[in-house]
Amino acid sequence: MVAHGPSIAYDSSAAIRLGGMAPAQELFGPGNATARVRSDGRPTPEFRAELRKVSNVRNALTIVLLYAQTIAIIVVAVNSGWWAWPIAFILMGRAHAQFAAMMHEAAHRLLFTNKKWNDAVGRWALGYIGLVSTDAYRRVHMAHHRREFGPEEPDLPLYQGYPVSKESMRRKLTRDVTGQTGFRLLKSQFALGRWKNPRQRKVLSSMLAVHSVLFAASILAGHPLVYPLLWILPFLTLWRVINRLRSIAEHGGLAASSDRRITTHCVRMDPITRFFMAPYQLGYHLAHHVDSGVPFRSLPKYHRALKESGYIIDAYEYKSYPALWKALSAG
Repeated sequence: MVAHGPSIAYDSSAAIRLGGMAPAQELFGPGNATARVRSDGRPTPEFRAELRKVSNVRNALTIVLLYAQTIAIIVVAVNSGWWAWPIAFILMGRAHAQFAAMMHEAAHRLLFTNKKWNDAVGRWALGYIGLVSTDAYRRVHMAHHRREFGPEEPDLPLYQGYPVSKESMRRKLTRDVTGQTGFRLLKSQFALGRWKNPRQRKVLSSMLAVHSVLFAASILAGHPLVYPLLWILPFLTLWRVINRLRSIAEHGGLAASSDRRITTHCVRMDPITRFFMAPYQLGYHLAHHVDSGVPFRSLPKYHRALKESGYIIDAYEYKSYPALWKALSAG
């Protein structure tokens, strides 16, 4: 379990509390330089070249299988009766996490070696279907990687203030699961003011076009409730819960530092949480932040190399996601 440092940083201009979950600085020393990683955790040139290999064929197959799986869930649900719809609803929440994870890969330009194909698939097959502009996400996400908790950190509202009380965590998750968070974000995303900007208007129009096709397909298939109940409703509710729980497990309560172990949590993954919360190796988030140019398929190998070098030690890792969520809501 992580030992927490005694100091908490505040942004005096906005009274933002940071660092309440920051590990004690004395917990860390440099790792041991090995043939694969340096003492600061960065991979050696040879190992980095090995890690950075992108498999176009495997990634294309992964996306095809993601679509096939999503369609199969819907087909089974509509042909099995009402009892299958709640199960499908839960699985579609996971599907949103999967689409977001692959969109994230495209945002890092690690999906395909061809930049044009990477961006086109990232936008049209992965981003717009989840009501995300991959290009806009890339711009703010790169700021997140340049300096976590820095002045351009886009996700500060998600990470600040931890540990919170159990009541505060319950309120946050209640807003998420009841759709309040999702509706608020959706209303902001499609606000009238955004349509005045030509670039934003083009993106929003593209999103609406994609979702019009989805809704039309639902109607033409004879199941008009599929789109609103098995795609949009999970997006507004269950996906918001998944996104919050995973996000705070990545950076909740931490603070700015040049040491990625101070800015990013490290959690041992269990199969259930990996299945619902962190598909496509998203759980190896510390390795991802030490070198954000490593594709998702190589992150487990990189994580093992970091552990072997002593850059990641057992005392730094939370034993499970539930253990970290408990600490995040310890007040």
